[in-house]
Amino acid sequence: MAALRSWLSRSVASFFRYRQCVPVVVNSRKRLLIRPWHKTVAAAFGVTLCAVPIAQKSEPHSLSNEALMRRAVSLVTDSTSTFLSQTTYALIEAITEYTKAVYTLISLYRQYTSLLGKMNSQEEDEVWQVIIGARVEMTSKQQEYLKLETTWMTAVGLSEMAAEAAYQSGADQASITARNHIQLVKSQVQEVRQLSQKAETKLAEAQTQELHQKSQEGRDERADQEQEAYLRED
Repeated sequence: MAALRSWLSRSVASFFRYRQCVPVVVNSRKRLLIRPWHKTVAAAFGVTLCAVPIAQKSEPHSLSNEALMRRAVSLVTDSTSTFLSQTTYALIEAITEYTKAVYTLISLYRQYTSLLGKMNSQEEDEVWQVIIGARVEMTSKQQEYLKLETTWMTAVGLSEMAAEAAYQSGADQASITARNHIQLVKSQVQEVRQLSQKAETKLAEAQTQELHQKSQEGRDERADQEQEAYLRED
């Protein structure tokens, strides 16, 4: 009987200890379950995003090495074409000024030739000084255009190299445009060169005529002197 009472006493004590522990566990679970739903969803969504791989943006075709090279060589052809245009303009202007100086000298030679034998020594010296001044001016203009011609030839060479680089890089349109521009400026320079060469030919003719006229005047003067001497002897 005593043993039964002792068992019952232990069972009742264990029951009450269980009842004291259960609310703690239940309350803990309840607090977990009533956690704010939006925070739980946000945390879960963040975990989901981290798990999804993000693909890298593919490099556009316009930024490929070949495209960048074509773009760069097009800029080079534009720059060399600009340089060539500027030097061509300067050269044409210089050749034109030289040609004008040549024609000025031609005019003076012709005037001098037409006045030979009609001027005294002082007048002849004055005209000759004007001719010398025109010659100096012509030579200065010639040196100026020859110097510019060297720069122009350098510009042509650069443009030709740029056109070839454009062709090798696949920039066909830039290469064609550059080559057409080179042909255009070459023809323009050739035209003004022909005009200057024509003027130089006329200058050579005027100088030859002046020398011939002066030589003829000398012969006539000697003939007059001989005739005068012969008459004095008579």
